[in-house]
Amino acid sequence: MSDGFLVVDKAPGMTSHDVVAIGRRALNTRKVGHAGTLDPMATGVLVLGFNNGTRLLQYITDGDKSYTATIVLGASTTTDDHEGEITSTADASQVSDEDIKRILGAMVGEIMQRPTNVSAIKVDGKRAYDRARSGEEFELPARKVTISQLDILNIRHKEATTLVDIAVTCSAGTYIRAIARDLGAELKVGGHLNVLRRTRVAGFTLDQAIGVDQLKGGNVNTLDLADVARATFPVRDLTVDEVKELSFGRPLTVNAGEEIFAAISPDNRLIALLKNSIDKAKPVAVFAAAN
Repeated sequence: MSDGFLVVDKAPGMTSHDVVAIGRRALNTRKVGHAGTLDPMATGVLVLGFNNGTRLLQYITDGDKSYTATIVLGASTTTDDHEGEITSTADASQVSDEDIKRILGAMVGEIMQRPTNVSAIKVDGKRAYDRARSGEEFELPARKVTISQLDILNIRHKEATTLVDIAVTCSAGTYIRAIARDLGAELKVGGHLNVLRRTRVAGFTLDQAIGVDQLKGGNVNTLDLADVARATFPVRDLTVDEVKELSFGRPLTVNAGEEIFAAISPDNRLIALLKNSIDKAKPVAVFAAAN
């Protein structure tokens, strides 16, 4: 197996690392990583990069993401999802649809969001989820995130709870569980996440995903580096001479923009990622030498 990517539809009850371990066996390489952790309860798009593909993962992880989710109003939990212990309950059957729409509508745009305490954020060198699971009480500082879309798909009033189905598109670092927690807090009834499904990571969607069983069987359709780079970055199509210049470590003339460009050879190989530096375009990562 050379270099590339594949998209997996993660099943519930598995960690992202579990999927990576299966990918290592299926692809026959130890060099496999993923772009953005999914909690065990969550399902959906998990992008795996293997061999040289792992070097592109950081750029995909930084891309925006889309989710569908179900919020349960009427109970708060220690983890802000249904897997945690219930810490408080309240009758949420009478909360109004108008209040739900108003509060969620106010979350659209650039906002300050406090991450959930069971996140992977490090606090004094220790993961927040480890501190939370050991019983430590703390509160993470709010961080700036962008929620570009938050649609309410359905509102269902039950005996003592209200269920809210939502679709969200957001920046990296946004916590969907925090949306549930904050909605419940604003309504003074508590809230947590019951269902979470990631439908997109950057340019990768569920339409491209294979199931975990298919991955275990080794029946995989991988995406090559050049195609992924074309979907992730603006492209600079190289001449043969430019490929040679990069192979000698020499910079090229400036890119057409200030963002990172994927430098693709005439035979459709990802040669490097280029970024302008003063009056030249210099490689920030090199993936292939010239033939």
